[in-house]
Amino acid sequence: MLQAEHAVLAAMAVPASGALLIALAGRWPNLREAITLATAALLLAVVLGLLPDVLAGARPAVTLGAVLPGLSIAFSVEPLGMLFALIASGLWIVNSLYSIGYLRANGEHKQTRFFVCFALSLAATMGIAFAGNLFTLFVFYELLTLLTYPLVTHHGTDKARAGGRLYLGLLMGTSVVFLLPALVFIWHTTGTTDFTAGGILAGKLGHAGLAALLALCVFGIGKAALMPFHRWLPAAMVAPTPVSALLHAVAVVKAGVFSVVKVILYIFGLDTLAQAGLHGAADWLVVVAGFTIVAASIVALGADNLKRRLAYSTISQLAYVLMAAALLAPLSVVGAVLHIAAHALGKITLFFAAGSIYTAAHKTEVSQLDGIGRRMPWTMAAFSIGALSMIGLPPAAGFVSKWYMLSGAMATQHWLAVGVIVLSTLLNAGYFLPIIYRAFFVKPAAEAHEHGHGEAPLPMVIALTLTATGTLLMFFLPDLPLALARQLPGLGG
Repeated sequence: MLQAEHAVLAAMAVPASGALLIALAGRWPNLREAITLATAALLLAVVLGLLPDVLAGARPAVTLGAVLPGLSIAFSVEPLGMLFALIASGLWIVNSLYSIGYLRANGEHKQTRFFVCFALSLAATMGIAFAGNLFTLFVFYELLTLLTYPLVTHHGTDKARAGGRLYLGLLMGTSVVFLLPALVFIWHTTGTTDFTAGGILAGKLGHAGLAALLALCVFGIGKAALMPFHRWLPAAMVAPTPVSALLHAVAVVKAGVFSVVKVILYIFGLDTLAQAGLHGAADWLVVVAGFTIVAASIVALGADNLKRRLAYSTISQLAYVLMAAALLAPLSVVGAVLHIAAHALGKITLFFAAGSIYTAAHKTEVSQLDGIGRRMPWTMAAFSIGALSMIGLPPAAGFVSKWYMLSGAMATQHWLAVGVIVLSTLLNAGYFLPIIYRAFFVKPAAEAHEHGHGEAPLPMVIALTLTATGTLLMFFLPDLPLALARQLPGLGG
């Protein structure tokens, strides 16, 4: 068995090595895909090997070297990073299975490059999850942007290249213009960027300074898709559906909200933010995130293209995490952490279903989905479970996380947040329930059967069934993510 410190490095080395083997096996598709699945399974085994130590209170750490005094490439496994690593590594297996069916069924070109970039993206994601300081997180955050760019532009069309330019421009631009100066300021002010329980900024800045620095960090982490720096996300929907699933569930946006929550907990500290002046230094974030939740939901309500509707749903759901974390209440922060996992399971299910509909029926618009549930019952049943989770209804995982968020908002008497959660839940129902109604209860048009019959290829159906099942299981068995969340500083840990 690997020592914990070696396992931390292996979590990055395994997918990176897998990418090399995938590239070498490119001439033999079956071997290439077997290596992809084996690498994903090995990564999950490595990450699971770290779990017992972290649950027992250990924090495995390793430092590779210092760039400057106080700036080192270092890794440390704490509960939030552990949860993120579990989500990403677990869903990589399912996404790989889905990708095999999708790429083959749709005759996608450059499949080897796709699987190589996917594996490298997971290596960068593990670096983000286990980053021991803000500098290391920044390095792997930028690396993830660069590695996912070829996936966004996979189709090579003018539209794909335009979407890729916006993706790269907004994500690199926000991180360099906002996050990098914040990182330098934090390093200059404290002499370190280490993630420390309770934060490292206590007594260093006043209320206004803390609020401004938090704004630089939050807007600098553009992958969190907070308005107005959100347009890269719908633009990236030109990518194949498995990439959309990567962007929305496995790696990219989760890296964004994970990074924001980690910075709040380990750089600022809940108490430092809450005690800054008469009002918490994060109050502005509640307002901006609340606006993003409602505005993105309204855009989703009017979107006929299914992937565009799901993209704006993602922007809204990510803002839930940011708003809940900004409330600074233990219950709401637990809700934010749980929602990272709940959204991952639910949203990947929804994108899997959208890709299956495209593959089997060649339909991309909500208005085309009349009766689709009769010919694709497995796909649309899974879609329905994912939709219930996004709305926040039982028995789906989203109910658990929203319950904690709402409880935290009510405990702090933050009625704006309460109102946003209630209103957005109604809006979520408004743009998801009509899809389910169309699929199962509206008679299809006469020409609806012109493109084949039945479900998408079996690997795709298996994948979406697994993630839908996971969405249900998290409702009934939330103990593991709850145990990790409660170990976080200020939440009992």
